[in-house]
Amino acid sequence: MRWRGAGALSLLAALGLGLAHTASFAPSFAWWLQILALAGLARLSWEATPRRAAALGAAFGLAWLSAGLWWLHISMHQFGQIPWLLAALAVLLLAAFLASYYAAGLALAAWLSRGTGWAWRGLIWSACWALAELARATFFGGFPWIASGYAHSSGPLAAWAPWIGVYGISALAAAAAFALAAASRRHWRPALALGLLLGLAALGLPQDFTRSTGEIQVSLLQPNVPQDQKFDRALIDANLDGLAQQIESARGQLVLTPESVAPVPLAYLDADYLQRLQEAAAQRPLLLGTFLGDDEKGYTNSLVSFGLSPRYDYGKRHLLPFGEFIPFGFRWFVKLMGIPMDDQQRGQHQQALAVAGQRLRPLICYEDLFGEDFVDSMVGPEAATVLLNVSNLAWFGTLMVQDQHLQFSQMRALEFQRPFVRSTNTGATAALNYRGEITARLPAAQRGVLEVTVEGRSGSTPYARWLQAWGLLPLWALFLAILGLAAWRRRASGRAS
Repeated sequence: MRWRGAGALSLLAALGLGLAHTASFAPSFAWWLQILALAGLARLSWEATPRRAAALGAAFGLAWLSAGLWWLHISMHQFGQIPWLLAALAVLLLAAFLASYYAAGLALAAWLSRGTGWAWRGLIWSACWALAELARATFFGGFPWIASGYAHSSGPLAAWAPWIGVYGISALAAAAAFALAAASRRHWRPALALGLLLGLAALGLPQDFTRSTGEIQVSLLQPNVPQDQKFDRALIDANLDGLAQQIESARGQLVLTPESVAPVPLAYLDADYLQRLQEAAAQRPLLLGTFLGDDEKGYTNSLVSFGLSPRYDYGKRHLLPFGEFIPFGFRWFVKLMGIPMDDQQRGQHQQALAVAGQRLRPLICYEDLFGEDFVDSMVGPEAATVLLNVSNLAWFGTLMVQDQHLQFSQMRALEFQRPFVRSTNTGATAALNYRGEITARLPAAQRGVLEVTVEGRSGSTPYARWLQAWGLLPLWALFLAILGLAAWRRRASGRAS
């Protein structure tokens, strides 16, 4: 009975720590809270059995991810017309599925750590946590939203971004958390050693791998069209007219609109309206968010250029499950929400777009979570000098989700040392420099045009070079090698005893 009571309290503590972990991400940018929350989980699971460690990992992950992804409820309930209870259950089920990676990771760590010293415990813990993060980012199309490394788009661990990327930072953060947990058990040497190592490395790591390629002026549009009005046939003409007015008032060398800002396929836009856009683009090139394709071949979420010859088209390649493609067996659920163009075609790979002496690499919505997908554009003589993101987050409200997505762009800017500009429907429309610092931003839920001057950069970071050559395989290999060696040591010690 005493064990059951203690176990229940541990699970409640893990749930609370998971909520604290969510609070470490945007908009708070409390990188230190991420390490403290994870240290609490390491402390709770220090001497746990594999089964109990799995339960703690599941509770932590469930609280972290359901709180961090609660905004999905808005899209399903308010706009998808799914009953609120069913929508809440869907968010919880998604969070529970994603939390299973961490449950498995902690169970494995508990099994491999039996009878080992603090050094091996720390290595095993960090490797298992990082492998859980990698698995979540890779399997079933990947959904690495608020992976733990993103909390460190600012703070001392951010210096590691151009070297090892977000998942390498996840491992370092796990190591730092373990060191704090060890200190709470009066094992001071690992905490002091790791703190000294991380601190000195962050201070001494070279950080300048890119050089300036000059400047470009970009006009970032934020139309602020509510999602429930975006596809309203009675309002589309008025919304498109307001968009054209914003384009005509822009002053940059490039005009960038949000994702699917024209909510009908390009082929269905009125000829007079297209001529109006062409005339505006004669003054400055325009990238318009729309759809390409037809009923027979399907439609692709795209960016289409006006004012450039030949025309440049970019189609989204990494599609969002349930919103842009329907996973096997879930057609009934997606059809309940009535999402327009809910089963789209993937775009083809595109080279960077040359404008005003810069090479621009577009990304649509959550494609910027997958640096491994577009790293080819970050290496070589034709590498992009500026990253662009266009999004429509009006599906999810204005709280939390916009700042989270902006934080992901900050990490990509740090990893590749490229400036990043974002045009969104309702927020966060912003410009980031190559160090991931926000240089300009429009308030959320406000119509406007953000005029920014962006300094392009050329050159490649160490992370970009090895990611382009091998993908995420070096991280997989490193962490699996640690676990393989730990398993061998455990087996050898068992034979010796």
